[in-house]
Amino acid sequence: VPTAPCGTSKTPPGAEQAMSGLRPRACGLPASGGATLDGMHIPFLDKWRERQSGPGRSAAAVFEDHPDAAADLFAECELLRSHAQVAGLELDDTPASLAALDQLLPRWRDDPEVLPWLGNDAGLYLGTVVVRTVPGARWHVWPGGRVVVRLPSGRELHVVEAGVEWAVHGAPELSQMYAEISEG
Repeated sequence: VPTAPCGTSKTPPGAEQAMSGLRPRACGLPASGGATLDGMHIPFLDKWRERQSGPGRSAAAVFEDHPDAAADLFAECELLRSHAQVAGLELDDTPASLAALDQLLPRWRDDPEVLPWLGNDAGLYLGTVVVRTVPGARWHVWPGGRVVVRLPSGRELHVVEAGVEWAVHGAPELSQMYAEISEG
């Protein structure tokens, strides 16, 4: 079952159809540009982190040891996926789906509570497509918990910030960002 934005107890105005059937979201990545994992309160992540190496181990260290787990967690993007599904778009983690997202009517901009969370998901989805289609690209979590995609060249992409910009302004387009990333 998809999740709603963190801290919501009701369906935000203008998102009733997109949000139908959603359960409350565990407080995840903040919507601001300073998104970090160590500040997240996700009960299953906290328990999993403790099982991996004991209490107090950073999310960055855990995800470095388990990159597939990181990729699966970041690929969820449930709010974005639910909005896309309502619009008749199935997100299949391909570059073509980024172009299709760019064509959606940005109804989420009418809801300031949903907007940053959808942008956060858009950034994680962009990162997911990059990690799954650009050879050698992988998620990287800095010791402070900041999430980026690292390319084989060492270049780091701040995909969450890019997703928030896309959600708020519509530019740069997700497909354009992907094209620039995959070329270089």
